[in-house]
Amino acid sequence: MTSQVPLRALVVDDSAYNRRNIAEILGGSDEIEVVGKAGDGDEALRQVAQLKPDVITLDLEMPRMDGFTFLRILMARQPTPVIVVSSYAQKENVFKALELGAVDFVAKPDRQFSPDATIRKEIIQKVLLVRYLKPRAPALPRAVSAPPGHQRVPTEPRLGLPLRHLVAIGSSTGGPTALLEIFNRIPERFPGAIVIAQHMPDKFTRTFAERLDRRGGVRVVEAQDGDQVISRKAYVCPGRMCMDVVVTSGNSLQGDVRIKVGPPVSGDRYVPSADRLFRSVAQVAGTRAVGVILTGMGDDGVIGARAIRAAGGTVVAESEETAVVYGMPGAAVRAGVVNESLPLSAIGDFIALLA
Repeated sequence: MTSQVPLRALVVDDSAYNRRNIAEILGGSDEIEVVGKAGDGDEALRQVAQLKPDVITLDLEMPRMDGFTFLRILMARQPTPVIVVSSYAQKENVFKALELGAVDFVAKPDRQFSPDATIRKEIIQKVLLVRYLKPRAPALPRAVSAPPGHQRVPTEPRLGLPLRHLVAIGSSTGGPTALLEIFNRIPERFPGAIVIAQHMPDKFTRTFAERLDRRGGVRVVEAQDGDQVISRKAYVCPGRMCMDVVVTSGNSLQGDVRIKVGPPVSGDRYVPSADRLFRSVAQVAGTRAVGVILTGMGDDGVIGARAIRAAGGTVVAESEETAVVYGMPGAAVRAGVVNESLPLSAIGDFIALLA
């Protein structure tokens, strides 16, 4: 039995079946108490005002008031951590909800919430994650929308440009929104490539890459095994896989640099693994390697950051003032493997200035 006061949860879903299943799952944890259930956003707002929950699980498709309207009003009136529960079919909606201030999401195979063991574990873990959030973080959804006329028309990167920098980014909870802000600041003339290990379900990484692709000046794709790494392009590691950067011929960044995508091995503690990606970037890019550790739970990236520093590269961690969860960047700072701790906007500018 935990000695902590249980987190008070509100379950919001228009399906009585889903509300019952989610409430039963959360109620099965000694650390969570379900204090209310609501069938639409309007009812949920009334219960939030009355019950003042610590965390909310939210369906996005609801009658009367949908999840997006609920999020906008909630974050303006009474900011509360929100975990979105959405089907695989609603990938774009999930990222829109994260931009509106939701903390994280749980993906379900279809409209109904099937309480299998994997989903049970995931939803409890993500609700309990709320204990590690800064109180103000959910209240400040980041301004990631591009200004009018800023969204670019996707074009193929110009081939033949020298690859001068290789930037590796590792992130988890809060990472999608943080990455959107960073990519808003990267110019078209960026003389490097970016490789990303974002902890995310496999059916969402392609949609997320497409969303990033509509920001900033570089092309963004979900990485495929064998992709050539070229300037002005970014690669998102597919979910449930790990990614390395390798040189197949030539020397360092002047050679033929390729992406290697494959299943995790026994030494990979996280999937995708920032540690594994960072280590490979250190080997390929040396002093031209840049490691960036953003918001997230755990310590993924610390071992890889140490390898980048040993190779003469640079490591930047998101500062506590902007990180939704300071676990990953905080672990890197405590380990002494970080050159600089910067707020999120400054990280975007730091990468942009590599141009």
